[in-house]
Amino acid sequence: MVWMTSLRNYRLADVQTGCSVCCKSSWNQLQDLCRLAKLSCPSLGISKRNLYDFEVEYLCDYKKIREQEYYLVKWRGYPDSESTWEPRQNLKCVRILKQFHKDLERELLRRHQRSKPPRHLDPSLANYLVQKAKQRRALRRWEQELNAKRSHLGRITVENEVDLDGPPRAFVYINEYRVGEGITLNQVAVGCECQDCLWAPAGGCCPGASLHKFAYNDQGQVRLRAGLPIYECNSRCRCGYDCPNRVVQKGIRYDLCIFRTDDGRGWGVRTLEKIRKNSFVMEYVGEIITSEEAERRGQIYDRQGATYLFDLDYVEDVYTVDAAYYGNISHFVNHSCDPNLQVYNVFIDNLDERLPRIAFFATRTIRAGEELTFDYNMQVDPVDMESTRMDSNFGLAGLPGSPKKRVRIECKCGTESCRKYLF
Repeated sequence: MVWMTSLRNYRLADVQTGCSVCCKSSWNQLQDLCRLAKLSCPSLGISKRNLYDFEVEYLCDYKKIREQEYYLVKWRGYPDSESTWEPRQNLKCVRILKQFHKDLERELLRRHQRSKPPRHLDPSLANYLVQKAKQRRALRRWEQELNAKRSHLGRITVENEVDLDGPPRAFVYINEYRVGEGITLNQVAVGCECQDCLWAPAGGCCPGASLHKFAYNDQGQVRLRAGLPIYECNSRCRCGYDCPNRVVQKGIRYDLCIFRTDDGRGWGVRTLEKIRKNSFVMEYVGEIITSEEAERRGQIYDRQGATYLFDLDYVEDVYTVDAAYYGNISHFVNHSCDPNLQVYNVFIDNLDERLPRIAFFATRTIRAGEELTFDYNMQVDPVDMESTRMDSNFGLAGLPGSPKKRVRIECKCGTESCRKYLF
């Protein structure tokens, strides 16, 4: 048994020499191996006292015999064939028991059956509960992966109480633009010399250098009209991290939840915290590609019924952001004809007007638990000449990215002001 020998070597090396060993197995997996091999390991917290304590992975089935409740237990680290029926008093997994009965009651109601558990579960119901448990574990792993990859303060949670869909199979979480082939982001050459960028901006600070207005108030809320660009301080500026002109670059500050919608709109995003009006919420991040490449991908996405193309046409339609495969949490934000997010073009370390960063700001106060949305066909103030240069046509589910023609898609936002069609 190679794995058993390796485990003994790991234990001896760690205990006798005190050195750390690089291992692909997780801490929990090593503990399971110890118990399977009946080996004690102080470094892993496995002793004779808890050597035979096994952890419940999930519950597979339920039955009631003479008022005694029994559960079919899938043990962590063991195959399905080793699952055993256990009386309730033997199980210490309170959280797993509560979740099992919550899933059971919800599914019984969905099937229009009584909410009280029957004495025996039919095979289809038991199978559903197993699939739900596996899905929940997969979503928890995905949640951990997302939080391990994020570089921003705000945490990400994942929830699906609607169906059995698990994590997207083809999605890689990134925190900043991924530059496609043949595209270069030029770093800014100069920065401001301000002592206080908000109250004593030298030469108008970074916005003034580009002949634009300072974007934020002292609370970090945007005070510019939609369509006007935001110029933040950059890596060459004398000001520090706490400068009031550094907002978007600090990343997502709120805890957000990716959740499954119950009205056929797929995944969505809701905030777990109250967000004040005009506050920065998130950036739209993805792979920067040329418009020609976007046209090619758009035709493929149209056939698949879903695409995530955002044209960077602040001054001219040259580049597009594709968040289909590489993206951040904005990948999951849904459309609404009455949105609570507004798009702004932002420039920080790259001043090429063809390559702005796309930031979402709250149009109003957003309550904790409320879904975040923006208008995929957002219109900005036509009176402002600067606004007419910002065309935020957003290609999702076959939507047009200017000037590309796409299939007309019915809107499902459900608001009173719904336009019925996205385009």
